[in-house]
Order: sequence, then structure tokens, then C-alpha cells
Amino acid sequence: MNTVFRIFHAAMAKKVGNPEQQPVYRVPDPNESDRVALRPTISLFGGVMIIVGCIIGSGIFISPKGLLDAGSVGWSLVVWLICGAFSAIGAYCYAELGTFIRSSGGDYAYVLAAFGPLIGFLRMWIECIIVRPCTITAVAITFATYILQPFFQHCGAPYLAPQLLAAGCIARFLRLIEAG
Repeated sequence: MNTVFRIFHAAMAKKVGNPEQQPVYRVPDPNESDRVALRPTISLFGGVMIIVGCIIGSGIFISPKGLLDAGSVGWSLVVWLICGAFSAIGAYCYAELGTFIRSSGGDYAYVLAAFGPLIGFLRMWIECIIVRPCTITAVAITFATYILQPFFQHCGAPYLAPQLLAAGCIARFLRLIEAG
């Protein structure tokens, strides 16, 4: 495990920068533009769609039913406003981190700069093994539930139907990614 950690950290240090040799924030060198790097290829429309997808997400399709069952419109709006305030605070924190730590790598770069390579490594493994798959599964089950609703209007869908449809959608999506 230690060898895997060293190889991963060495690979990420090339992308993010070695934290032992570089300060967390440095003034960009004017000659840095001469180096070879990936060019950004995202358009304005693509960027806006990514931001809208991250902000709205699939929660807008899941949470209104729970709020409807709460029975109080006023308290539901209060809960949404409080959650919006917490989300805004988180967004401001990410904006501050993005302006202060100019290394590429997103969460990994921030955690690496703040807590060191071990915690950064663990953070990325948790993201890859737990967070992303659970997010994709929740979105797929929500999609499957809404797709099955017209077929089961007068009764609920069988318990396994959304899970099986979600698994099929995920498998198809992975196959489309693999096909290129």
C-alpha cells in the first residue's frame, strides 16, 4: 500500500506541484505561458450547463415530494432558505480556495495544501470509491423512478423495478463511454 501511495503522490505532485517545494500561493511567472499545457476546450455554453447541473442537480426531482408531505409550505420555504444559505457559504469557501490556491486538481489540491499528501490521497480515494458511485446511483434511481411512473399510474412500481432499470441505465451509459 505504501508503494501505491508513493506512486500516486508522485504522479499528482507533477500535476499539482510538490507541496514541500512550492508555497501554497505564488505570483504567476510571466514566462510560464511558454510551457506546454492542456488548453481549455470548454465553451461558455458548456460551462454554464455544467454549473447549472451542479447547482440544480437531481435533488430538485427528489426533494419536492418530501416537502409536499411535510404539510407546511412556510416551514418548507424556511428549510430551503437555510439550506440555500449553507450552500452559499460553501460556494464562497470554494471561491476563496480557488483564488488562493492556484494549483489544478480541485479538491485534491486544496486538501493536499491544507493537510498534506496522506489526507489528500485518502480524500481522492473516498471520492472515487464512495462519493461518485453513490451520486450516480442516486441520479439513476431517480431517473428510473420517473420513467416508470407512467406505467404504474394507479399503483406503485414493483420494489426492484427502479433498481433494475437504474442498473441497466448505468451499464448502458458506461458502455457508451467505453465505445467513445
